[in-house]
Amino acid sequence: MSARFLVGVGAWLLGAGAATGGSLRAVSLHGQGINAPAPSQQLTVGAVNRALASEAAEARPSPTGAPSPSPSPTPSPRHTKIRRSAAVPPADPPAPQPTSTVLTSVGGTVVALCEAAGAYLVSWSPQQGYEAVSVIRGPGATAQAKFGNGQRVVTMKVSCGTGAPTATTTVHRTSDDGSGHDE
Repeated sequence: MSARFLVGVGAWLLGAGAATGGSLRAVSLHGQGINAPAPSQQLTVGAVNRALASEAAEARPSPTGAPSPSPSPTPSPRHTKIRRSAAVPPADPPAPQPTSTVLTSVGGTVVALCEAAGAYLVSWSPQQGYEAVSVIRGPGATAQAKFGNGQRVVTMKVSCGTGAPTATTTVHRTSDDGSGHDE
């Protein structure tokens, strides 16, 4: 190899290294970098529960048919600094949102909560091998989810007699004519 070729390769490597180093230095001086995520805030369990309850309340239609308004979740004061003007009095804290409960059966899982109007199913998910056959979401005296797998139907009836969602689960075997009987 000629000395001229080696000097050319060395100069190219030196230039490439300088360009890469300069680019990295510029990005590090920029602060977080080019692809830095937006500043985030650590959420507390209470803030997450309020957000979930708020979404559930927004998804339910009100008795008039319009989506029901709900307060937006507020982060915990220990994680957020709040500035208040002396001219503006502090707002009343939002009313506590109902907390949801996860209830599980052999056929599936429901997430339910108790409201003034009764039991309400926020969501439901069948176990592997099952499917949701029918759902009565509520709110009402009872909300219900039925999960089936072709051989049996698992019915979960959710009520709020104790103030918290509880489920009564029954399992029925299915027969060829579509009627069921208790197992």
